[in-house]
Amino acid sequence: MFSSGSIKLFETGGTAVKIHPTFFLLLIWVGVVNWLQGGAPEAARGIVFIAILFACVVLHEFGHILMARRFGISTPTITLLPIGGVASMERMPEKPAQEILVALAGPAVNVVIFLVLLVVLGGSIDLAAVADVERSPRGLLAQVAMANLVLVVFNLIPAFPMDGGRVLRALLVPRLGRARATRIAANVGQALAVLIGVLGLMGNPFLLLIAVFIYLAASGEAGYAQMQDVTRGLRASEAMVSVFEALPADADADAAARLLLQTTQGEFPVIDGGGQLRGFVTRDKLVETLRDKGGSTPVLDFMLRDIPVVSADSPLEGAFDMLQRRQTPIVAVNDAGGKFGGYIELQNLGELFLLRSGQRNA
Repeated sequence: MFSSGSIKLFETGGTAVKIHPTFFLLLIWVGVVNWLQGGAPEAARGIVFIAILFACVVLHEFGHILMARRFGISTPTITLLPIGGVASMERMPEKPAQEILVALAGPAVNVVIFLVLLVVLGGSIDLAAVADVERSPRGLLAQVAMANLVLVVFNLIPAFPMDGGRVLRALLVPRLGRARATRIAANVGQALAVLIGVLGLMGNPFLLLIAVFIYLAASGEAGYAQMQDVTRGLRASEAMVSVFEALPADADADAAARLLLQTTQGEFPVIDGGGQLRGFVTRDKLVETLRDKGGSTPVLDFMLRDIPVVSADSPLEGAFDMLQRRQTPIVAVNDAGGKFGGYIELQNLGELFLLRSGQRNA
């Protein structure tokens, strides 16, 4: 969810490294604070330090990625935010031991960086050099080394969304199940967020930003685990929208607009004469096309393509994973004959969650 509007820096091994626009606010803030303390040289030093630190953050994320790749899990993007990096893995390992290895791989990279810098600095770190107002190159290296050590300690706190929270969840899963274990780790994460937020109210807006991120990430992870628990054991056909209006492949934007007014649907499948899905027309894309290109525009020119497709008897959990991790708005469902039979979106999955939760509480 963070990669929207981000700027791509480079791509390696199938993973695109992106930087979110808000990251530049951090650079500006660091530059201004350091400028007020020591002028242009100090501002430049502060920005260089942040750049080096976030290079270490990228290496941290690639620690997770390389370990996850060993278990067949790919990672399309890494997004750099003011509070750190977010690796968008397609999924997390289901086996607790694998999740622990993936979670610890990131901090392990920071430990290696710290040890390498420790050797470069002669086997010890002079704390006076870390706090040296002159900020010598040696002092900068010492600061980077200590920052990596702080990253290790912070990430190993047993609370979501930190790596330690994933380790805690993995350790609890065998006894409590994934959903309950995630809820406990998320509750710890939310409590930590409140504590950091209180500290931030004492005059540090950056801590407030971190607190909000931790709280939202912990809540999101808990919700994701609950939805996984609800969808487990169900088939795609049990949650798909099977009653709908469709558009023929030769329809235009005006025809789609009429259908939009006549129904409560927000999206319409485009079906050819053989019953095969060609794509989806969404409300937002339709409005944009009517405004910019006119009502005579064929739906084939502006519909969403490359919609992922699952079979009706496939596990619903897989479709949910596609919606959540791949950030696709719709998953199509084909019937036993290979023709389009319906579709799944997050809204009707949310309704399924409410119904199933109500049945459990009844």
